[in-house]
Amino acid sequence: MRPQGHNHPVSDQRPAAVPPPIPPIPPVPGADRWLDTDVERLERIRSLVRDIPDFPKPGILFRDITTVLRDPVAWRATVDQLCDAVDAWDFDMVVGIESRGFILGSAIAYQLGVGFVPVRKRGKLPGPVHSVEYALEYGLDSLEIHRDALTAGHRVLVVDDLLATGGTAAATARLVAECGAQVAGIAFLVELEALGGRAAVTAVAPQAELTALLAY
Repeated sequence: MRPQGHNHPVSDQRPAAVPPPIPPIPPVPGADRWLDTDVERLERIRSLVRDIPDFPKPGILFRDITTVLRDPVAWRATVDQLCDAVDAWDFDMVVGIESRGFILGSAIAYQLGVGFVPVRKRGKLPGPVHSVEYALEYGLDSLEIHRDALTAGHRVLVVDDLLATGGTAAATARLVAECGAQVAGIAFLVELEALGGRAAVTAVAPQAELTALLAY
C-alpha cells in the first residue's frame, strides 16, 4: 500500500515555463483557386523556396523546400508539374532518395500509378542490401537499397528534391544498376547549375532523361 502524505522532500523548483503556442499558419493568398498556367505555378513554387545560409555547415547555402510543402497550392503545383514533366518517359517504378525524395517520389508514384522504392542511408533497411559510398558537397555518405527491391527489366524514375554536385543521384543510379534495373529518368525540384551535378549524373546514367523544375 502506498504511504500517505509527504514522505519525500518537496522540490522548491518552480514548474517549467509553458512555451507559447505555435502561431497558426496564415491563410495562403490564392489557395482557394488553382493556378492557370505553368508560368504561374513555377513562379509560386520559386517564390517559396527559402535560402538558409551555413547549413548543414558553414559555407553551404541550403535551399529549403519545406516552405513549398506547407503551401497547398505550391505543393499541388510541384507534384503536378513533376508528373507532367516525366509522364511521357517509359518507367514502371519510382525510386525516392532519403529523405525529401521520399516526399516527392511517393506523391509522383501515387499520381502515376506505379510502385515506390526507398533508397536509404546506411543501416536503415532491414533486409539484405546493395550499398554505395559517395562524395557530396560537404563530406562523405552512403546509400543502400534492398537487393530484392528491383529486378532486371524494371525501368526506374529516380526522384530527389535537389541536384547539387550529383553525388547522391549518381550513387542511386549505381544502386539501381546493381539490382539489374535501368534508370529511365531522374527528376528534381531544384537544380544548382553551377555545381555541375548534371554532368556527374549523366556520366553514370547516360541513357536517362533528366529534368528539374527550377534552376539556380
